[in-house]
Amino acid sequence: MNKKIVLAALAVLIATASPTMLCAQTDVDLDPEFGGRLSVGIDKKLTRGLHLTLDEEIRFHENFSSLNRLQTNLGLRYKVDNYLRLGIGYSMINPYSSTNTQFKNTRHRVMLDVTGGYSFGAWRLSLRERGQATFRTGDFNRYQTPQPLIELKSRLKLNYKGFQRWQPYAYAELRHSLNAPVINAYYSNGSYLTEGYDEEGNAGWFISGWNGAYLNRIRFSLGTTYRLSKASELDFYLLADRISEKSVDANAEGTKLKSYTREKGFVGWAGVSYTNKF
Repeated sequence: MNKKIVLAALAVLIATASPTMLCAQTDVDLDPEFGGRLSVGIDKKLTRGLHLTLDEEIRFHENFSSLNRLQTNLGLRYKVDNYLRLGIGYSMINPYSSTNTQFKNTRHRVMLDVTGGYSFGAWRLSLRERGQATFRTGDFNRYQTPQPLIELKSRLKLNYKGFQRWQPYAYAELRHSLNAPVINAYYSNGSYLTEGYDEEGNAGWFISGWNGAYLNRIRFSLGTTYRLSKASELDFYLLADRISEKSVDANAEGTKLKSYTREKGFVGWAGVSYTNKF
């Protein structure tokens, strides 16, 4: 693959990853929060360029005071050449409710990755585009949460391979929601109203579509992998997330919009992962 084409594609994808925000909403600032992630996984080489990965992850949140989720990740990636890699994946997410002290409403996520990269000396620059769809189980309000939730993640990463055992890296990632509900309402005198200024209507009257694309997270990360042996490594990392998530609160019948807010805040993560390669 031509190097100029790869670099041009990186520039175009970064330039076009701008947010599209919707109107008729109020902003809510959330308190900063910190959490942790621990994972153990394997990386099995099936044939030249083709690898199978499997890992189990546990997350803590609310300033490390509460269990957040257990997550199982299964993936398959293929190295086409030095410039292009493809991947597919599946995640089973088991959220933990500290209120009910139980796991409930498992989510299933499927992912498709396309990664372009270019090496220069001991450095490697790569751009990964990941499309993902998350399916919920259990009871939920379809007027508040799309099914499935479709998102696009664009990650620009820089690695340094000049050390014998350590490989530091940094990356920035944008996450876009692609099918958020489009709200057709006005906020006036403490109430949300339709275009005709009616507070009543048919089911779904305040939703005019499910194509509301917007930027809901900006992530920065610093980390390093440490090679324990030829077959195993540790990964230490820090994540900083700037969240800007739209939140719709409606009744189950879809006849009343109670609130439409954009929740903004900071979430920090510290993580350690172990991978065995064979």
